[in-house]
Amino acid sequence: MTGLSTSLVRGAVTSPFKRPGRSRATLPGTREVLPPARVAPGPLAAYSRICGFAESGALPLTYPHVLGFPPAMRLMTARDFPLPVLGLVHTWIEITAHRALYPAHALELTVYAAELTPHRRGTSVTVVTEARLAGELVWESRSGYLSRHATAGAPSTTPPGPVAPADLPAVAEWRLPGDLGRRYGAASGDRNPIHLHPLAARLFGFPRHIAHGMWTVARCLAEAEARGRAGATGGSGGRIRSVRADFRAPVLLPATVTYAAAGSAFEVRGTGRVHLTGSVTREAD
Repeated sequence: MTGLSTSLVRGAVTSPFKRPGRSRATLPGTREVLPPARVAPGPLAAYSRICGFAESGALPLTYPHVLGFPPAMRLMTARDFPLPVLGLVHTWIEITAHRALYPAHALELTVYAAELTPHRRGTSVTVVTEARLAGELVWESRSGYLSRHATAGAPSTTPPGPVAPADLPAVAEWRLPGDLGRRYGAASGDRNPIHLHPLAARLFGFPRHIAHGMWTVARCLAEAEARGRAGATGGSGGRIRSVRADFRAPVLLPATVTYAAAGSAFEVRGTGRVHLTGSVTREAD
């Protein structure tokens, strides 16, 4: 059994015994570290294809997050991690690349939990992933994950994200197949049951399985990069250096959604609701 499979099994076993809303929870001081290693070309190509990135050149801005997923799972499925990993919902992410990264770079990855905060729908944890090259911090992300449980109306302390301008112009329409969650899960290693099958998703309160938030933001970045290179509507030049994305509402699969963008802002919306909002900064900004 692989290390990631072991983490998933451990998460399934330990999740029912974790009750973050019933006691004062604390975060472990653990730091999960992956030693320096070059990127495997096969998984990178599969990820680039499913998200729409170019299959050569610099690493996608989101890819170190994928590389850091196995140690993040070890961290979040450990016995001393206070939240149940099953049903944990990704609510926001901030990523900054301090330089362009390439597959030949041997990145060392470190993952740790930084904050545990009340949320109006439960408890939120901030998980940090850092990538270093020869000891230099070259990439970092902060992600918010929500464990939903009954609360006493505690206010959310989630860091506020950028407010997207009203009426962003639509620039692309995407038809998302019902098996998108399974395909992205195979490429990324993220096989959370809420993304894989309608029956599994219903166990966690969703009417159908939902698209991965990280697929959605990666697809937005791939679209922005492609349009930036082509000088098309909804794009501008310059390497994307950072992104902030907030996952507003789940995308139930299958679906047809609209990608809208203007300047640095972007969003993904469906019929009558906005699924994701975000903004980017570029090297030339």
